[in-house]
Amino acid sequence: MKQLLDLDTFAKTLNDKGYDGYFHTEASYPDKIKDSLNGFLEACKNGADKPMLPNMLMLKTYLQWNGDDKPRVECNMWVKYEDGLFDVQKMNIERTDQYGHLLKQLKLTDLSTGTVPTRKEAIALVSDAPKQKLSSQGRRFRM
Repeated sequence: MKQLLDLDTFAKTLNDKGYDGYFHTEASYPDKIKDSLNGFLEACKNGADKPMLPNMLMLKTYLQWNGDDKPRVECNMWVKYEDGLFDVQKMNIERTDQYGHLLKQLKLTDLSTGTVPTRKEAIALVSDAPKQKLSSQGRRFRM
């Protein structure tokens, strides 16, 4: 059964799974997850912003960044929001090259905050498995 979590528990759960970087809430409010969500919710309360979808928030973060000239892994999470409680509903993980071209993409649906993969697992899902090297020795018949 899916369970909605308060902001502190939600942020701690994702931090414990390795999602401890900076997030954008609804494409703005760059900060750590709790502060980003707080900034967005405060703006909504003041009438300065509103969610794109009712009762849903989109969070975006980088799972792996090694510089502008290297491939990177991004993550978008769609989070259900009701009465100050949160739960991850679905997640898109994308690996792109340094030019922004998509290398591999994975969409995870029917999630909850507890079933979200760890950061390392999410990166592994879109990373290419290392190719097995063949032995450098020639396979010859010896007498």
